[in-house]
Amino acid sequence: MRIAMVSSQASPLAALRGESTGGQDTHVAELAAALVGQGHDVRVYTRRDSPGLPDAVATPDGYEVLHVPAGPAHLLPGDEMLPYAGEFGRWLAGQWRDGPWLPDVAHAHFWMSGLATVHASRRAGVPVVLTYHTLGTAQRRHPGARDTGPPGRIGYERALGRAVDLVVVQGQDEIGELIRLGVPRSRMALVPAGVNERMFRPDGPVAPRDPARPRVLTAGRMVESSGFQDVVRAMSAAPGAECVVVGGPPAGGLPADGFARRLTALSRSCGVADRVKLIGAVPREKLAAWYRSADLLVAAPWHAPFGLTALEGMACGVPVIGTDVGGIADTVIDGLTGDLVPPRDPRALGTAIRRLLGDNVRRFAYATAALDRIRSRYSWRRCAEQLNVVYETVATVARPVPAAA
Repeated sequence: MRIAMVSSQASPLAALRGESTGGQDTHVAELAAALVGQGHDVRVYTRRDSPGLPDAVATPDGYEVLHVPAGPAHLLPGDEMLPYAGEFGRWLAGQWRDGPWLPDVAHAHFWMSGLATVHASRRAGVPVVLTYHTLGTAQRRHPGARDTGPPGRIGYERALGRAVDLVVVQGQDEIGELIRLGVPRSRMALVPAGVNERMFRPDGPVAPRDPARPRVLTAGRMVESSGFQDVVRAMSAAPGAECVVVGGPPAGGLPADGFARRLTALSRSCGVADRVKLIGAVPREKLAAWYRSADLLVAAPWHAPFGLTALEGMACGVPVIGTDVGGIADTVIDGLTGDLVPPRDPRALGTAIRRLLGDNVRRFAYATAALDRIRSRYSWRRCAEQLNVVYETVATVARPVPAAA
């Protein structure tokens, strides 16, 4: 099957260059590679994120990345892509309608990619599925979340949910959000994303640590909604344990980062400054070594569309304490593969950390069950197999006569 992956503002080449933060670009790169592994012909359409890149790049994983000439040839924040969605869609339509390669299905990633893909599909007669990755309604509902999208974003998301052939959702929380938007449940297919089991596994290098001091690790972006402040406050309940915070700018840039400075000040005011270490950004290929160095991973965001950090830790055989939100509530089975606590509740989080650090048997049981869950449900191979069914379903739907340009 010929599959077009449309990711207008997040390039999988960033993941291949080791510059990804583990977001949409990594998702597209991993999914494209898994689909090629299933025997599909995959092309990814994105924008140039830096000048000088060729029009097309063949990747080692067997898929091709094509750079769409829409807007300036440099990295743009997602909220600045909207003016170029029409231009992006017209270029796609021309390539698909008049070129030698017509996809059997197009998979759009994020709502702005959806706008461009629907525009092209109506002119080229290509069925479309859409993965939102994150919804404006969810971001605006949670305090501290920052949605930089345009004011009309939610209206676009609602319209796209009804315009595409099928919406691929990644968790139960997203299903509820879309139903509240007015998207029928019958137009959704639940397909959880995967985790790279070659990169994130129990065996391998381990980051340096003091074996005499228990280690709690948390990872993510240096933003308020990451819940890092809650983790720092919770450390008061776990005397003797250290907390390692991975994320943000590279280590050299932490002193200039406003949030990192506030986190450091908070650790001093809580009396845990000697036990809280900010590491800064870590290359993705080295992140697993940090996970493996921890006695437990804390994923405490205030909202989480999918919860990739928890999955990566589980794949490395690390017990997880997560907040009972979004994708984390799907991936972590409370009392079986980890513990769930309410978001923004440092007291409950501290109690869970203290209890789990003091129970070696429970930590081992959680880690073992988590690995089983990853291998049975969250591999990219399984994701590709499930999406293959979705693609075949929409590809059999009769297409209208393509509209004139």
